[in-house]
Amino acid sequence: MDYKLPKLPYRDENSNKGSFGKILNISGSKYMTGAACLSSLAALKIGAGYVEIASCDEVLKAAACYSPEIVLAPTEKIPGLINQATVLLIGCGLSTTDSAKEIFTKVIEQRGNIPTVIDADGLNLLSKTEYTFDGRVVLTPHPKEASRLLDCSLEDILNNFEDSARKISEKYNCVTVMKSHQTMVVSPDGRTYHNTTGNSALAKAGSGDVLAGMIAGLIAQKADIFDAAVLGVYLHGLCGDIAKEDLTAYGVLASDTVRYIPYAIKFLLSKKM
Repeated sequence: MDYKLPKLPYRDENSNKGSFGKILNISGSKYMTGAACLSSLAALKIGAGYVEIASCDEVLKAAACYSPEIVLAPTEKIPGLINQATVLLIGCGLSTTDSAKEIFTKVIEQRGNIPTVIDADGLNLLSKTEYTFDGRVVLTPHPKEASRLLDCSLEDILNNFEDSARKISEKYNCVTVMKSHQTMVVSPDGRTYHNTTGNSALAKAGSGDVLAGMIAGLIAQKADIFDAAVLGVYLHGLCGDIAKEDLTAYGVLASDTVRYIPYAIKFLLSKKM
């Protein structure tokens, strides 16, 4: 049975930044600095109270220039920061080097029951392990990453799209966001959401990083894991739809999508959901 769109997380006026979660974003690498910046700012734009990037010097310098709202930490501080976080986001532009693999392994082994979003290179690293989770993890693969997670061909994924998403959720005991022009979300217990928003404007580098940040930001505001994935996918697509009207599908960048997050939220609020 298809799942209907949930409500946005409630925001109490009697609040502070701690009320809306603390995200530790372990992302980025020397030649992929933008992914960490985009995912972090997307999480803040959708309402998270605090986002800290833990990464290499190149990423931290880029993030410092990109947005003064993002907190910065070197990778050696990750073990001490994990238990202070309410949400973990890992993988955006992380790379698959030996050092990235070591970081990923330590984070997954230390995360306990902290809600976690794994994207991009985090998925590629995960595909080489035997990890299963506690249902409090969101995986966000595109079809090629899905083929690695299931150790099958890309053609198998494309020909059996929904079934592949279900297999990933079952194999890893996770919420799966299977990305395509019609993204779908599947929970370990079989709940399914078929998204209807979005267009070719989102077919740009960095788009997946924005989505991962949006989902993490909703989880940080105490949204249910599956609801956060569904809302994140819907709002991300809606950002692309609104941006397309202003900029055309040709001219929308991932950074534009981040700027349109408040407009997508405003539209959703106007529907009194």
